[in-house]
Amino acid sequence: MFYKEILSVIAIVLTLAAFVPYIRAIFNGAIRPHVFSWVIWGATTFLAFLAQLEDKGGVGAWPIGVSGSITIFIACLAYIKRADVTITKTDWLFFVAALSSLPLWYLTSDPLWAVVLLTIVDVLGFGPTVRKAYHLPYSESQLFFGLFTVRNLLVMMALENHSITTLLFPATIAAVCVLLMMMIAYRRRVLASKVSID
Repeated sequence: MFYKEILSVIAIVLTLAAFVPYIRAIFNGAIRPHVFSWVIWGATTFLAFLAQLEDKGGVGAWPIGVSGSITIFIACLAYIKRADVTITKTDWLFFVAALSSLPLWYLTSDPLWAVVLLTIVDVLGFGPTVRKAYHLPYSESQLFFGLFTVRNLLVMMALENHSITTLLFPATIAAVCVLLMMMIAYRRRVLASKVSID
């Protein structure tokens, strides 16, 4: 099963390749991430990692843990850099939903229900990005989402136990990333055709 470790390491490298330019842009002041969004994504990703470990996901869970840790680091960095710190009622709703996965997990003694809730919250977190990318398709990086798609496919192949609990989060996020990339490509074509007509 040595190939699973190799796939996991490649997935971690892709995670770093996606995040490093983003972090660099924060330090340069080019990007001002929304603190609470990154807190929510960090919480959902890291809790999904813990659920994967609980369900014996093994080395395939490591990239999700690395991603969750980096996401929490970005939230801290955004706070320190005084980026976008506005918090809405919807932000609180997502945060409470993410945290409610812990008692749900405890009460059911099954990480599956926590993963289902965390996956739903994480997907809903894409809403503002989808809205922004629809209107401003050049404001998002297809490469960033492409790297995360490949990373999540590698995660699924590297998992030592394939179950709904271990597969749901990476499979869903990979699918959302593909759909987002398709939407961005479509909107870019539409805008390019409008420019060429004018």
